[in-house]
Amino acid sequence: MRQFNKFRDTKGFITVWERVLRFRYMITEQAKERCRILAFWERHGTEAAKEAFRISRRTLFRWQRALKKKGGQLEGLNALSKSPYRRRQRKVEETIIKRIIELRTLHPRLGKEKIHALLKYQGSVSTIGRILSDLKEKSSLPSGKKLSMHANTGRLVERKAKKRKKKLRRPKGYRVLEVDTVVRFIDGAKRYIITATDTEKRTAFAACYTNHGSTSASDFLKKCVTVLPDCPTAVQTDNGSEFALHFDRACFELSLERFHTYPRSPKMNAHVERFNRTLDEEFLQYHRALLRDDVKAFNDTLVDWLLWYNGERPHHSLSLLSPFQYILETLPASECQMWWTNTDI
Repeated sequence: MRQFNKFRDTKGFITVWERVLRFRYMITEQAKERCRILAFWERHGTEAAKEAFRISRRTLFRWQRALKKKGGQLEGLNALSKSPYRRRQRKVEETIIKRIIELRTLHPRLGKEKIHALLKYQGSVSTIGRILSDLKEKSSLPSGKKLSMHANTGRLVERKAKKRKKKLRRPKGYRVLEVDTVVRFIDGAKRYIITATDTEKRTAFAACYTNHGSTSASDFLKKCVTVLPDCPTAVQTDNGSEFALHFDRACFELSLERFHTYPRSPKMNAHVERFNRTLDEEFLQYHRALLRDDVKAFNDTLVDWLLWYNGERPHHSLSLLSPFQYILETLPASECQMWWTNTDI
């Protein structure tokens, strides 16, 4: 690289040029394999090479010529590009292109399907999409930026896409604690009931809160882990705002693995969704006044119902055993630690 020292102060030039040279003279594994086959051919003859590697005599001589053409350098054996020398150019009438530009200028958010319908174009919708892509590359179209009104100034500002953190999805058959939120409006009062269900043992827990923040969800999770016997080591929730920040911190503090469902996919939390229905039909509908007037008294009554639900109520999925009975039959006595009566919720 000494011959390029005069460009040393040029920002980024040396780095880019080094990469170009590195890839230009890169020797692929395929080229190395072809070199080994040619060496075998030279040593053992044509018939042995054909039988050992299933390669024709013509191919061997073609590789030999390519190697000699490069002066014996192995990059001569690299596979050549199979792309055509000439590519077909898309031919579109100028009137169609002008009409597309006019429509997108007047309506920047107009998509290819609607443009296709307005133009009554004989080609496909995909062709319109490719034309739009070509025009974007040539900067012939106005930018279709998403705009929204600023809450304080009232001005239109561009909506920039947020970089979202990749969320983990639960592997099939993985045992988790599914957590969800049930919202109820009663005579103007808004209540949030956070629920949780063990996907394997079917034990369940719930508590009512007056706010929808992640602090409430964090408090609920800590109580849930304390109360439920043999609690799972992983949690799955939807993408609600209450299951962020403080809830994530609680998962980290409790060493719980975190999973999310896909947006608008309640079936991924099917166990807790079914428990929500049972909770509504068998408890909430009969304690609406208490839920509206006194949250603490409601939670005390809810604990009594949860004790019956987990300790006595038969479950079809557990062969008509209650969750606690199922745990007693499947776990050693030393692991069946149930602290319901000692938990201050």
